[in-house]
Amino acid sequence: MPTLVRDAMSTVVLTIGPAHTLRQAAALMSARRVGAAVVFDPDTSGLGILTERDILNSLGADQNPDLESAHAHTTTDVVFATPDWTLDQAAAAMTHGGFRHLIVLDGQEAVGVVSVRDIVRCWSGREDAAQPLAV
Repeated sequence: MPTLVRDAMSTVVLTIGPAHTLRQAAALMSARRVGAAVVFDPDTSGLGILTERDILNSLGADQNPDLESAHAHTTTDVVFATPDWTLDQAAAAMTHGGFRHLIVLDGQEAVGVVSVRDIVRCWSGREDAAQPLAV
């Protein structure tokens, strides 16, 4: 039986608002040890995603993380997974879209985030895949 997204996803869902600065988002992501934040915009009732790469790209463009808002760097054209997707389906969606995180929705509620790292951890059968291999 194939492994499902619900078996791999992180249930730690960091949700921030569009007015958070990139520095605030980065601090929260670091504290929670996650590579992405779900951005909820109450004005549009929409969900987007802000990733560590979005923050890195902003810094690389010499933008000030104390002045840049999450909204300005949020991906709103998001592909959502459901908990019953297979990891193959999630990996295919990530490969096709060129991204490393999927927000997992159960109905309208964000219940998790699945990353490439989560998928690799499951496929490798290693619970400690976040730790480097001893050489």
